[in-house]
Amino acid sequence: MKVLMFGWEFPPHILGGLGTASYGLTKGMAIQNDLSITFCIPKPWGDEDQSFLKIIGMNSTPVVWRDVNWEHVKSRVGTYMDPQLYYDLRDHIYADFNYLYTNDLGCIEFSGKYPDNLYEEINNYSIVAGVVARQQQYDIIHSHDWLTYPAGIHAKQVSGKPLVIHVHATDFDRSRGNVNPTVYAIEKNGMDQADHIMCVSELTRQTVIHKYFQDPKKVSTVHNAVSPLSQDIIDIVPQKNPREKIVTFLGRITMQKGPEYFVEAAALVLKKTKNVRFVMAGNGDMMNQMIRLVAQRGIADRFHFPGFMKGHEVYEVLKASDVYIMPSVSEPFGISPLEAMQCSVPTIISKQSGCAEILEKCIKTDYWDIQAMADAIYAICTYPALYEYLKVEGKREVDEIKWENVGHKVRRIYEDVLTKY
Repeated sequence: MKVLMFGWEFPPHILGGLGTASYGLTKGMAIQNDLSITFCIPKPWGDEDQSFLKIIGMNSTPVVWRDVNWEHVKSRVGTYMDPQLYYDLRDHIYADFNYLYTNDLGCIEFSGKYPDNLYEEINNYSIVAGVVARQQQYDIIHSHDWLTYPAGIHAKQVSGKPLVIHVHATDFDRSRGNVNPTVYAIEKNGMDQADHIMCVSELTRQTVIHKYFQDPKKVSTVHNAVSPLSQDIIDIVPQKNPREKIVTFLGRITMQKGPEYFVEAAALVLKKTKNVRFVMAGNGDMMNQMIRLVAQRGIADRFHFPGFMKGHEVYEVLKASDVYIMPSVSEPFGISPLEAMQCSVPTIISKQSGCAEILEKCIKTDYWDIQAMADAIYAICTYPALYEYLKVEGKREVDEIKWENVGHKVRRIYEDVLTKY
């Protein structure tokens, strides 16, 4: 079975959970020998792991015919793509796109991020998807998150092949209900046109059914998993101070992630004990607001803001932590608690998160209940038996949550869709 996948990010260049989930899922699926994946992203950097899939860069797919020689193409795209693919794709340009701004290869430039002109990039991505969809051989189309739904729809129209979309989040999660009508329209159109909808949690599935008016029969829950730790991460030695406990929040500092509840809970804990430090790792539009709130609560001497972290740094922070907390207001899934538990860190999560559906060996509180959150932090930091139980049992639990099992579930959905199509 051949799958044409559309995504927006892929490790090691990631800005959030979408890239992590895309990598874990595709790697888990690739264990099935008779399944091959072509994964399209706006802008590859050349250091992506292509051992188990093929990556096509939308910024290296021509939409305007240019007469360029092999050596020039090789020098431009050779680090991540076979130059022959450029010429094969060039043969499938399907319309006159001279009105678009293109480079010397006839390709549209992409930032590979989430720029101010995001809607323009989404539209351009779907235009390029038309070239890819005409050239590639595949049985089914799989689009990750709203940014790539238009591309998936275009590929479906071109090829007549079924479209499965993967809802990693909805705008109801991102905006606390203050939904952007443009984003909602793109999401709803993607869901309406899809032959099947996969959601990362039952929480998200219910949102899709009730807020986007989808038939429950075509919406499935496919929980995320966690990738096994590589040896270099296992080898990281935890940097711990026996006299102080470290409590960590790791993620975008935005409304959806509930950072203010973390600060308020920290203030309550510090009224009881002073031997705890709090780390808020990440960046986002509420960063300055949180720094001010920490100052107002008089706890700035016990609080640290190390900024955005990725890769190795994330695991260094996790391994140095005594408690990990995810107080999200609305979290479709949330892979970070699984990563923390994998590192043997006792974990507290909000009940309003998708991962709460599959995790048992952690403490769950309502995101708004700062007293319960503070009590949980204090208990883990104070009672060694509770700390040890969550540390050992949490790791044991997440070690069984594997991407290959998710891959088999996705395969069954594909087969079901293809049978009906």
